[in-house]
Amino acid sequence: MIILVTGGAGFIGANFLDHYVPRLPEHRFVNIDKLTYAANLGSLAAISGRDNYVFRRVDIADAAAVDAAFDEFKPDVVIHFAAESHVDRSIAGPREFVRTNIEGTFNLLESCRRIWPGGTGLFHHVSTDEVYGSLGDEGMFTETTRYDPSSPYSASKAASDHLVRAYHRTFGLPVKLTNCSNNYGPLQFPEKLIPLMISNALDGKPLPVYGQGTNVRDWLYVQDHCEAIWTVVEHGRVGETYNIGGNNEVRNIEVVKNLCRILAEETGKDVAPLEGLITYVKDRPGHDLRYAIDATKIRTELGWSPKETFATGLRKTVRWYLDNRAWVDSVRTGAYRQWIEHNYERR
Repeated sequence: MIILVTGGAGFIGANFLDHYVPRLPEHRFVNIDKLTYAANLGSLAAISGRDNYVFRRVDIADAAAVDAAFDEFKPDVVIHFAAESHVDRSIAGPREFVRTNIEGTFNLLESCRRIWPGGTGLFHHVSTDEVYGSLGDEGMFTETTRYDPSSPYSASKAASDHLVRAYHRTFGLPVKLTNCSNNYGPLQFPEKLIPLMISNALDGKPLPVYGQGTNVRDWLYVQDHCEAIWTVVEHGRVGETYNIGGNNEVRNIEVVKNLCRILAEETGKDVAPLEGLITYVKDRPGHDLRYAIDATKIRTELGWSPKETFATGLRKTVRWYLDNRAWVDSVRTGAYRQWIEHNYERR
């Protein structure tokens, strides 16, 4: 079976490929990625030479390039990770989010419809709980929660979700969808909350927290998410949506304080100076108060539940960033972008 993965050099896609390429040698994995600022082929060094893995640099918003990749590899399954995903960036510049998340998804669906006759193939769409909007102090998102996106990012993901469902209902395209809570873990670009706080704390820089840090997120360890996706690919029902959550609701300020404590323990430093770096900054527009996922459906139907608690996953994450400072430095200093320009953009 040929499995085409979009955005496989990004955070979740790279974790997925790094985990499954060695474990499923009977399948061939094709990674197509634009290699934006948040992608890193260095994250895939361990699998880059394997016989069942191949990489192509493709912008999913380029319909001709997508068609060419589909014609070359004729995938049986598409797992669609590729997305512009940082809310702050979507507020500063929404256009790229519309282009990648909506037009890019449309191009993939069109290519799938063209090469899969008679209901063959599978398109698995990876989405976010942010499409549901904000919760109050109580309640949880279910698969039937009304969409109410607050940011250009979540609106673009909501639009892509609707396109995927429409292609199933109108054209009979076999699809499955997953909406996940906030991911964290190894290989995450240091613009997101957890790796940003780790990197800044290690460098003695301020730890910026929006508002008073009272916003609540449900945190999902990335490897748990990857296992949930593969479980849905293998056993989920076609046309269905499955919510994936970590059962870890934590206020942002508590996330930051937990990180300071773990960093202090792991490095032998005093926690007080680290907590002294916490700086409250003006809240961003449309900042959702609380997310919480009800993952009953995937648990009862497919038997999946997260293995990591927030305590165990957060310590593993801190340990990875401490042990891989070269990776972090390469993406922060621009050395990785220079490597991409030399190896790809000048060809």
